Amino acid sequence: MPNLILIAAFTYRPLISNLYFSTLNWTLGSPTASVVGLGNYVTFFTSPDAAAVLGTTAIFTIVTVGGSMVLGLLVSLALNLKIRGTTFARSAVFAPFVLSGVGVGLVWLFIFDPVYGALAWILRGLGQSSPQWINDPQLALTMVIVVYVWKNLGYCAVVYLAGLQSLPNDVMEAAQLDGAGSVRRFVSIAFPLLSPTTFFLLITSLLSSLQAFDLIRVMTPLGNGTSTLIFEAYKQAFGAYNRAGYSATISVILFVILLAMTGLQLRFVERKVHYA
Repeated sequence: MPNLILIAAFTYRPLISNLYFSTLNWTLGSPTASVVGLGNYVTFFTSPDAAAVLGTTAIFTIVTVGGSMVLGLLVSLALNLKIRGTTFARSAVFAPFVLSGVGVGLVWLFIFDPVYGALAWILRGLGQSSPQWINDPQLALTMVIVVYVWKNLGYCAVVYLAGLQSLPNDVMEAAQLDGAGSVRRFVSIAFPLLSPTTFFLLITSLLSSLQAFDLIRVMTPLGNGTSTLIFEAYKQAFGAYNRAGYSATISVILFVILLAMTGLQLRFVERKVHYA
């Protein structure tokens, strides 16, 4: 009962309140608000910025999830080798994932700074000028994606590594005795057996990317080309607009997307590969 009370007070009550706020034309701090029903939803989906926000969210999510999983799988294969130094390498790879997103964003801002940054210094040494990472919308999105993938690929690598180490040795040894090379064993046996791990990472990474905020806020405070749904909700409520009702509407749209992702997880999570 105490747990249910806490969940109701700090999870479901704010959720229901946010649904109600999304039906209001309310300026943050104003003591009054007018009911507009679904007006905020109509405004969002008919706004010329909606396509850009949804497109940015889709690009950021797809690239970060795909990049983190692919690179994480490749790194896990290297970490699974029985050589010296793998314990230190595993710790080094996983370390960025547990670091503060604000701290990571500030460090990488210094690296990407077109005037004083480390990358600009290297490019000047090669006779090249540094791109305007922050001012160019496309480059700003690329910059944030690179940093987010760097920060999160360690999580995918560790989870994939756990999956690789739990594969049945008798199956892998039988394939090796039958003459299957390392590439063939991975493509035909190991990767299909990793399907539960892949599906788990796909769902968790999708949910995490859709809620990514700290790196975007720190590295691109104005959201120049990096306005995802969650960052757009923040800007509408706490930026120059103070449109709390409209911000709540964007939050509800994001909630529906996250709920759909969670539903997929609950629907397909039982489709596991059994090793026994």
